[in-house]
Amino acid sequence: MEEPTSFDTYRLGDITITRIPELSLEDFPAAIVIPEWDPDILVRHPDWITPGSMDPARKNLYMQVHSWLVRTPRWTILIDTGVGNDKPRPFTPGFDRLSTPFLERLAKAGAQPEDIDYVLMTHLHVDHVGWNTRLEGGRWVPTFPNARYLFSGRELQYFTDERHHNDRNKTSFIVQRDSVLPLVDAGVAELIEVDGSEVLEGFAFQPTPGHSIDHASITVTSRGETAIFPGDTLHHPIQIFKPEWNSMFDAFEDEARTARKWVLDYAANENARLFSTHFPESAVGEVRRRGDGGFEWQFV
Repeated sequence: MEEPTSFDTYRLGDITITRIPELSLEDFPAAIVIPEWDPDILVRHPDWITPGSMDPARKNLYMQVHSWLVRTPRWTILIDTGVGNDKPRPFTPGFDRLSTPFLERLAKAGAQPEDIDYVLMTHLHVDHVGWNTRLEGGRWVPTFPNARYLFSGRELQYFTDERHHNDRNKTSFIVQRDSVLPLVDAGVAELIEVDGSEVLEGFAFQPTPGHSIDHASITVTSRGETAIFPGDTLHHPIQIFKPEWNSMFDAFEDEARTARKWVLDYAANENARLFSTHFPESAVGEVRRRGDGGFEWQFV
């Protein structure tokens, strides 16, 4: 796959939403990413996978890492901030000490770092918080100097508590030190409770724990139109057709399935456009109910 360079912009009421790409990921065997993977599913339902979502041999899933630039009449907002540059990630080699033109792509989309008013984070994993900070003079400093950074206080407490320092969380402990705690030290972090209430006008953090301890899905409304940013409740479009399939990255399996079902119900019931974090192609689409009670997906 080529590196993503699309800057497609979508309108939601009087808000615009633009994808800021960082990485394409194509070396993820389906049977590893999704432990319950059944290759026969694509024999029975070949239309469930589009050509840009999986390799031609139907062995590897295609995924991406990107952020969403959201412009309202009042604010310029980033939702999740990818992996970041120069970050030491010894346990995740594909993310180790990257050098990507993410900020140049942000500028191409019309925003400089100082233009960002708020950064909203669905959770505090390695590929969602990396551009919170950049390396300057040997120190990690906030990348977006005028922004307030909003995220779950419970997530931060969990990932900085030595009792949770295990093999699953070893990268996340490093991540807090270089990409999250510097925000707290700089006084630009706002630790929130993920309870479905608005954090900004039209923006709410909905509780969808499971992938991580206090994962949030962010809902946005404007002039009667609705969107949802589900973070990592979903990693790939196949999970919309098979929501019972967790990914290998989901820490709390039963809760992750419950959260995924909530997201799909919300998207279908509210006619909410879904802006994914890791889906390939446009990464944006619509969830509809099938006649058998399941869900289906259409990229837009």
